[in-house]
Amino acid sequence: MERGTGWLAHHSITLLRVSLGLVFLAFGAIKLAGVSPAEDLAVRTVDTLTLGMVSGDAALLMTALVEMAIGVTLTTGRMLKTGLVILGGSLVAIMSPLVLFFGEMFPDGAPTLAAQYVLKDIILVAAGLVVAARALGARMVTDDGRSAH
Repeated sequence: MERGTGWLAHHSITLLRVSLGLVFLAFGAIKLAGVSPAEDLAVRTVDTLTLGMVSGDAALLMTALVEMAIGVTLTTGRMLKTGLVILGGSLVAIMSPLVLFFGEMFPDGAPTLAAQYVLKDIILVAAGLVVAARALGARMVTDDGRSAH
C-alpha cells in the first residue's frame, strides 16, 4: 500500500497538470476549428467583458488562442507560472456567465445545459489551484513524513 500511495504522492499533481492542460488544448482547438458547442456563450461573454471592444470572430479566436496557450504551458510545464496567471484570469471569465447571464442560465431556478457546462468548470478551478500550489512550492508529504516532489 505504501508503494502505491508514494507513487500517487509523487506523480498525481503532475498528472493533474498535464490532464488539465490537455483539456484546455482540446477546448481551444475545437473553438479554433469552429465546432465548439460553447462558441456563442464564449463570444457573448468576451463581448460583454470587453464592453464590446472584442466581439464576433475575434472574441472566439482570442478565446481559442488563450485556452491553447494555457494548455501548452500546463502540458509542457514550460512558463508554468505565466500560464497559471493566464489560467486564473481565464477561469474568472469562464465562470462569469453565471453572473452576467444569470437569468438565462437559471430561467426557472434550475440550471440550463449551458449553466451546467459552466458549473462543471468549478472542477477546473480546483485543479488549477492544486497545480498552482505545487508550482509555488507546496509539497505533498506522505504519512512517514517524506516529501513527495
